[in-house]
Amino acid sequence: MSRQKENHTAPVVASPQKTWKAMHDVAEAGFDPLGIATPLGHAHLAWMMHPQELAELAAKFSGDLMALTWHAWRRSLGMPSKDPVLPHADDTRFADPVWQDSATWDIVKEWYLLLTRNVQDALYDAPGLSGKERRRAAFWWRKWLNAMAPTNFLLTNPVAMRRAAETNGDSLVRGMHNFLEDLRAGNVRMTNPDDFHVGKNLATTPGAVVFRNHLIEVIHYAPTTPKVHATPVVIVTPWINKFYVLDLNPRKSMVKFLLDQGFSVFITSWKNPTPEMRDVAFDDYIAEGVDKIVETARGLAGAKQVHAVGYCIGGTALSIYMAWANRKYGDADKVPVAHWTLLTTLVDFHRPGAIEVFIDEGSVRWLTQAMEKKGFLDGKEMAAAFRLLRSNSLIWHYVVHGYLYGETPPPFDVLYWNMDATRMPYRMHEYYLREMYLHNNLIRKDALTIAGQPIDLGRIRQPLYAVTAEDDHIAPWKQCFRANNHIPGEKRFVLSSSGHILGIVNPPVTPPKRSYRVAEAHRRDSLEQWLEGAREHTGTWWEDWMAWLKPRAGELVDAPAAATQAYPRLADAPGTYVLES
Repeated sequence: MSRQKENHTAPVVASPQKTWKAMHDVAEAGFDPLGIATPLGHAHLAWMMHPQELAELAAKFSGDLMALTWHAWRRSLGMPSKDPVLPHADDTRFADPVWQDSATWDIVKEWYLLLTRNVQDALYDAPGLSGKERRRAAFWWRKWLNAMAPTNFLLTNPVAMRRAAETNGDSLVRGMHNFLEDLRAGNVRMTNPDDFHVGKNLATTPGAVVFRNHLIEVIHYAPTTPKVHATPVVIVTPWINKFYVLDLNPRKSMVKFLLDQGFSVFITSWKNPTPEMRDVAFDDYIAEGVDKIVETARGLAGAKQVHAVGYCIGGTALSIYMAWANRKYGDADKVPVAHWTLLTTLVDFHRPGAIEVFIDEGSVRWLTQAMEKKGFLDGKEMAAAFRLLRSNSLIWHYVVHGYLYGETPPPFDVLYWNMDATRMPYRMHEYYLREMYLHNNLIRKDALTIAGQPIDLGRIRQPLYAVTAEDDHIAPWKQCFRANNHIPGEKRFVLSSSGHILGIVNPPVTPPKRSYRVAEAHRRDSLEQWLEGAREHTGTWWEDWMAWLKPRAGELVDAPAAATQAYPRLADAPGTYVLES
């Protein structure tokens, strides 16, 4: 009897709490390393566990649905009707007039936008979840919704069908050719790589490699003025990409601009890591990278101190170096850097922007295991992750225009540079992800010991010029501003228009294309206080930078040659490391 009863026992339904725990266990076991399924599952469970809020959500959706149904009826009958859902200002997918003029395609567009908007709102408003988990759930749903947009498919894209008809199918033939070329390249190309060659039409400013070790080449550029400021400029570039974003061509080159302003300029060109460099540590990037270029510049220019510039992760490394040097030398006058500049740099990783969707214990553990096997992180993998952050503009735009419209992407040097990816050595990158992004230890006094010195940003006393970009999705400007809370001393803070690259690669042009806001920043300032005191200017912040830097850069002296007997020419600029693939 007991066995018979046992067979007829009703199945046990797992409680939401048990289901929630099961999802955590799945993630911990490594089955969801990027944290895609877990936050989505949590968001759906959260709504199921809050029936009152779910009912309110359903009521709102019903209202939106009725408005759209009424709009669809009016358009179908040829009557005028205002769209109930409008694309965001930066959404160009539906810019063609056919999406408004044709009732059929207008209704298709409106159904897609209604679904997208309601799903995203529901995920951002999911009750009982942390803000980070809401953002992660919304991110992954948004990526799927972006992929499913009607513009991405031939039969639901009226522009693509119109072009196919107008060209007698030639646009589709060209699109298939573009698809096959991308398939061979293993990437959705944003520009034709055959249009650019480093050292020929990119990175052409004359100079010499005057120092080389296993990690960097130091390039010293030939002066363009007979006299230069006594304090040379040292630029620490990010090793996540190659250095020539700051020397694309003579018109856009920050390097050329600095030379013409009367500075002696040195720049880092980082070696593209191989599997043999798996054990290169973050310490090495400070002691064998940043410190070496500073000492090389001092030696060749005969200068007591330099002005140091750090860009992106190069700025994070420079910040660590500044704390390291202030601890090592004690007296601020003995520190080899007199003053410094940070360009779109994070030192506080509490809210690192959209990239946080890829960063948690599970994903870092999974990525670490993958890097450990190969000895490095492939640059294409990192580039793909950054492109995914803005998939509409950096992926689907090129799919639609290349495959459906049959267009060849125009030459664009910044996009070529973006495709010219580099690798990350296993040990360094694991440390960077864990200590900076996961644990945010750089802002904690003496929590990190690098190259033999405890790191405390509070020891830095040298004047700082900090530049951020308002549309930066890699180093959000509001998070960059938090550096003011941790770095004492004199600071001038700039908010440039545009994004992570074009907010920095910002040469003077007529008429001005961009603008910036600038003001002194103090350690206790809030964002609102700084914005209230900041003045807006049209043009480039490069000019304000020069007004700040030149009075601090010493008297004018005879310009040193690009290479000297003590620092001989090892290779012509742009060097050899930048050519490694």
